[in-house]
Amino acid sequence: MTDNPLPLLLEPSQLPAQLDPAQVRLVDLSKSEQYLAGHIPGAVHLAPGSITAPAPTPGLLPDLQSLQQILGGLGHHADLHYIVYDDEGGGWAGRFIWLLDSVGHPHYSYLNGGLRAWHAEGRPLEQEVNQAEPTQPTLTIDTSHTIDVETLMADLDNADRVIWDARSPAEHRGEKVLAAKGGHIPGAINFEWTAGMDPERGLRLRDDLAAQLRALGITPEHEVVTHCQTHHRSGFTYLAAKILGYPRVKAYAGSWSEWGNHPDTPVEL
Repeated sequence: MTDNPLPLLLEPSQLPAQLDPAQVRLVDLSKSEQYLAGHIPGAVHLAPGSITAPAPTPGLLPDLQSLQQILGGLGHHADLHYIVYDDEGGGWAGRFIWLLDSVGHPHYSYLNGGLRAWHAEGRPLEQEVNQAEPTQPTLTIDTSHTIDVETLMADLDNADRVIWDARSPAEHRGEKVLAAKGGHIPGAINFEWTAGMDPERGLRLRDDLAAQLRALGITPEHEVVTHCQTHHRSGFTYLAAKILGYPRVKAYAGSWSEWGNHPDTPVEL
């Protein structure tokens, strides 16, 4: 692994046929019923709901004890390389990569298109439930990949920052309201998460994604802050910006479930 590190974006054809369980962990973040029905051989399952925080703000990072249990169950250690995928084009996989960033763990790859791309190419699936040898990691939190509501609200006119709203246009416009208030964070740019995926190529990242974002003003020169309702859909947009080489990407993990229910936050329609 150290001699030939895996790229951040890994095509299904690039997945090594044999993975050393001491060095690499293939993690499936699909729905539980999908994992049991069929998953990429060797993958261990991580239930998507396990990497969220309790209500009312599930987008936030789980507490430190929970994180240590989650990653310990995957056999986490400082040199482990994670290869992650899901069955929806990268939302949960991207959120897990943000979680890894948030504990200072830099060794990971995303399997482009995940299970959809793998299956579309006729690659094999298995139903065996795989388990990792558990560990007891001691973790610390790195907050540099996340922005909180107070910081964002206090600096909304920051010309160096662009806010990428990964929700649907109807949510962005305030026509579909999933909190006390509808609308969007002032100045936020809407580009729905699924618009970044190519349905003709097994939900891989679109080849023209960088050009689409640049046309909207979501450019690598800015600090890019992305959010949705619960930082699930924006797991994909966080990951996509990293894959495109954006150097300053942060999640507003509280997302609209926090902003839209906060008594003091301004909104635009």
